[in-house]
Amino acid sequence: MSTPPRQIRLAAHFPGVNSTTVWSDPAAGSQIDFASFRHLAETAERGRFDFFFLAEGLRLREHQGKIFDLDVVGRPDTLTVLAALAAVTTHLGLAGTLSATFNEPYELARQLASLDHLSAGRAAWNVVTSSDAFTGENFRRGGYLDHADRYERAAAFVRTARELWDSPFDSAADPDGGVGAFRHHDRFFDIEGEFSVPRSPQGHPVVIQAGDSEQGREFAAAAADIVFSRHGALAEAQAFYSDVKARLTRHGRTPEELLIMPGVTFVLGDTAEEAAERATRIRYQQVSGPGAISFLEQVWGRDLSGYDPDGPLPDVDPDPGNTAITRGRVRHTRDPLAVARRWREIAEAGKLSIRDLIVEVTARQTFVGTPGQVADALQEHVSAGACDGFILVPHLTPGGLDEFVDKVVPLLQERGALRAEYAGATLRENLGLPPVPGRAAAEGVS
Repeated sequence: MSTPPRQIRLAAHFPGVNSTTVWSDPAAGSQIDFASFRHLAETAERGRFDFFFLAEGLRLREHQGKIFDLDVVGRPDTLTVLAALAAVTTHLGLAGTLSATFNEPYELARQLASLDHLSAGRAAWNVVTSSDAFTGENFRRGGYLDHADRYERAAAFVRTARELWDSPFDSAADPDGGVGAFRHHDRFFDIEGEFSVPRSPQGHPVVIQAGDSEQGREFAAAAADIVFSRHGALAEAQAFYSDVKARLTRHGRTPEELLIMPGVTFVLGDTAEEAAERATRIRYQQVSGPGAISFLEQVWGRDLSGYDPDGPLPDVDPDPGNTAITRGRVRHTRDPLAVARRWREIAEAGKLSIRDLIVEVTARQTFVGTPGQVADALQEHVSAGACDGFILVPHLTPGGLDEFVDKVVPLLQERGALRAEYAGATLRENLGLPPVPGRAAAEGVS
């Protein structure tokens, strides 16, 4: 008897702050109209996806002191949108990106527990950190938090939230305690009182984490239910998967207790050639001429507005000390001089312009091909130990997922790799995650 294929977990990503959504396409819609959120969520539920994943930015990002007009420039509050979506969906999980730096445990735990009740057990929290003082200016504490402290505070925040979610359960078993009584004291939080929301349907909302550093990986192994990974290529995804899963045992956890789901893109065509041509066209829509110059300036740390995006790379070297040219965006480049040397080699070898180079070196579409080829590739990644599923990031809002659900999902369902119907009542059940125990386990970052 043949072994049944591993089940693929799927999520739909509604982008928050990025310059990859193609707003110039005639099919593009609003990123703030509720109809857009509803369309993507209903499409994902029709495809039997596990959850809808809402990204968020807490400040409009600036480049050269101005809002970059090809970027997403804001939208309504995450929890408000997810609460509205709870009323128009029945099984789809509702995941929101919410900062552990610029929120407080009692308030956020209460909001997430409320969403879990309103949705009958479908809430999820993507825990993010921020040590960006520019973003912090929007908040009372400003940019007080040192970079080195951000994961410590996040770990303490998650521990505290779990204690709050457990407090109605624990207090019910303690006749001397109040209803939902809690007390928590550590370096970051000194709070006590009574939690005002009853134990929610999942016990704890599902916790998602996206960090890739050593601290981030350890935090995920200790505290997360899902990792939102950036590793989509097969070999690097396998290495990441193996590394993070191996860390679970020292936190008393099994591999089944943590799902790894990379963010991926897709482009479909009737033939492989058509899909490849379409993928190239989309990439050049995503990377406009001004966008290419802007991206280069982030690495060069210089004003390059006088350069032609269809011309060669600047002959001047980067200024490594100028990190403030872009604000509100994570700076991944640690050694801009080394990056510039590598990019010059790539551009010279391929005779590439600035725009060609940025298209070449920035993230490409992960899965490109016919619906059958894309379905094959998705199954290969899961069966080869590269991931447990995928968070799909469409390039169009709100209809960018329609083609995948219409053409790829039926193939996966026919092969038995994707559910035909939801089996569970809660997001945790549908993901196959173990139920939450009566009391929160001790968690931390080692």
